[in-house]
Amino acid sequence: MKEVTLKQIAENLGISITTVSKALKDYPDVSKKTKTLVKQEAKKLRYKPNVFAVNLRTRESKTVGLIIPEVVHHFFSSVINGIIEQAEKKGYLVIILQSNESYKLEKKQVDLLISKRVDGIMISLANKTVDISHLKRVKELEVPLVMFDKISKLMDCSKIIINDREAAYTATKHLIDSGCKRIAHFRGALLPQNSIDRFLGYKKALEDHGITYDSSLVYICENVDYEDGINAAKKLLEDHDDVDGIFAITDLAAIGAISVFNERGIRVPDDISIMGFSNWFVSSAITPSLSTVDQPGYEMGVKTFKLLYKEMKARRKNKEFEPKTVELETRLIKRNST
Repeated sequence: MKEVTLKQIAENLGISITTVSKALKDYPDVSKKTKTLVKQEAKKLRYKPNVFAVNLRTRESKTVGLIIPEVVHHFFSSVINGIIEQAEKKGYLVIILQSNESYKLEKKQVDLLISKRVDGIMISLANKTVDISHLKRVKELEVPLVMFDKISKLMDCSKIIINDREAAYTATKHLIDSGCKRIAHFRGALLPQNSIDRFLGYKKALEDHGITYDSSLVYICENVDYEDGINAAKKLLEDHDDVDGIFAITDLAAIGAISVFNERGIRVPDDISIMGFSNWFVSSAITPSLSTVDQPGYEMGVKTFKLLYKEMKARRKNKEFEPKTVELETRLIKRNST
């Protein structure tokens, strides 16, 4: 079907293209009668504005990029929902890319978004990302950038975060208050800032409550998933027979551990208590239900886009924009695993 143009509407009504354009945009110097005639004709012909032409005039693509480590994770799917909802309200299309925790793929995706001339980029870093030169290039090109969840403290841009250290401290303290004295930690990979901060929160809670830190009780879960939780729990049972508490960096790792204990007749929480992190929906559905830290994924998504939009709006008006860091609150959720 041939695209309907402003010229065709103008010819049908016997008026100028400029008048048609102004009428569709509700300019005050066009009469109400003309506006009505133009809009009726446009509707009859099923006229659609040429998005590409509009974008060229406004120097906007009306698209933004989102790079996340994984789509299937409940937390990130919640973030996506928050971002898309806000983006649609402002007429933006979100290009969603998954880095699979790969630095090389993340770098390639950033370059792709730049080549697509997106109006802004939102990113949660891959576990393997250390070099942030690809993100510095984003800033050099003056493309608005917001980091969320897994961020780099070395990057001068807006960020949406939680206080991972404080949240981990609270989770570990809950285990201590429940009577645990030998608490293991299933931590994430060594590089991500949130993995580092959650480990430090765990360690500080032990120290503040007179419990000696033991590095042999810390197990690295590279993918922080269900399989990692299973493997770490099995290794823990081989290494130690006196552990009475576990703080896992994610709910998935905690649930993997629970499955091992259930199989082996180890009672949770009577024999060992377990804390997760994120408040994935399945956490309340398993037996026993998992105590966890509620991480506000949807709210993080909403705030991430809103902050990006503010920067995009400021740049359109050639105004200075000071990067902001927004810290969202978490809350402890007590269930049957502690």
